[in-house]
Amino acid sequence: MKESIKKQIQKEVIITCILYIFYFLWWCLFGFGLGNRKTEEYTYIFGLPSWFFYSCILGFMVFSTLVYFSLKYFFKDIPLDENFENEEQGCEKIDKQ
Repeated sequence: MKESIKKQIQKEVIITCILYIFYFLWWCLFGFGLGNRKTEEYTYIFGLPSWFFYSCILGFMVFSTLVYFSLKYFFKDIPLDENFENEEQGCEKIDKQ
């Protein structure tokens, strides 16, 4: 594999791990932070407890959007075959983008 492909793969792995860690922290902070009260003290959003809304509903929407933009701007389509044609052109295309 060319060096540019290795760097791109490492970049994508780092972005994926960072997004996953932030989503996990988001879920834990809202899920356990707001949900750590008596049931009578809960506030509700659209009929759902606020901890559930923020951790599961809003968190899913926020991080789905972040994943979409990460895929659009940071991830690149790269060949993963060892025997792909025009290897030099594939690496140059990645370098130019």
